[in-house]
Amino acid sequence: MAGNSQRRGAMRKTGTKKGATVGSGGQRRAKLEGRGPTPKAKERPHHPAARKERAAQKRATSGTAKASSRGGSSSRGSKRSQGSLLMGRNPIVEALRANVPATGLYVQAKADADDRWREAMRFAVSRSIPIMEVARTELDRMTDGGVHQGLVLTVPEYEYADLSAVETGSLVVVLDGVTDPRNLGAIARSAAAFGADGIVIPTRRSVGVTASAWKASAGALSRVPVAQVTNTTRALQSLQKSGFTVLGLTADADVALGDLAATTLTDPVVVVIGAEGAGLSRLVGETCDWRVSIPMAGGNESLNASVAAGIVLQAVFSARS
Repeated sequence: MAGNSQRRGAMRKTGTKKGATVGSGGQRRAKLEGRGPTPKAKERPHHPAARKERAAQKRATSGTAKASSRGGSSSRGSKRSQGSLLMGRNPIVEALRANVPATGLYVQAKADADDRWREAMRFAVSRSIPIMEVARTELDRMTDGGVHQGLVLTVPEYEYADLSAVETGSLVVVLDGVTDPRNLGAIARSAAAFGADGIVIPTRRSVGVTASAWKASAGALSRVPVAQVTNTTRALQSLQKSGFTVLGLTADADVALGDLAATTLTDPVVVVIGAEGAGLSRLVGETCDWRVSIPMAGGNESLNASVAAGIVLQAVFSARS
């Protein structure tokens, strides 16, 4: 229509041309490519499925490492267990008093301090043990929800003693099939209190020196050496050749502890404690020089392994006092 070409909206500036201009999105020379198909959930780093996959791989790797660390070893050679965490204020203070080697002390931020807390801190500073302040949630994670009381001590691998190291003493405790680490810790505590020279445990189907055992022992495991052997029966035979009398504790024995001759307890003696419930294994029972029982009131079948060990060790101690 005449005059429409004069509308400002239809006017074209001179020196321009119709078509694509700079800033067109690169639809010509630098055309942007698409991102392709959406990756699977577990392939996206921040997706919950990916985090779950990584956690599963970490657990699998950790399980493999633990399995490989439990490989067999000689009954005479020096052996090491896995490093572990020691938790709780009393066990940590006892361990530090006994100069147990430690690689780090983790302390809970803003925790209530008491004398044990301050003593643990003093020991750590004096021995140049690194101190790390962390949140309680981190300590809960490190200890799998254990009762840490705001303190966690990292303890290096436990170095087991040779059997020959305990053969030179006069009182040895042998555990046959005891699997509860708290029993090992409690037995170590009684062994230290009544002058035992060492504890012997088998490498298989038995408890080892773990953080739980350290805690139950209240530091006694630092004072009583623990030897690990591949065959309990052969270890007992070796001790017998070294002059020890082997006493196997069992509920169905014909001889009561109090009926033994005094010289039996004053001479070098081995006290064998069986698994709670199962008792002594057949070969171990046959190897013992004496099978003895602890007299009890009627209706009671057996005692806890650590309680039974404490009673026998106290009897030996009294006979020698």
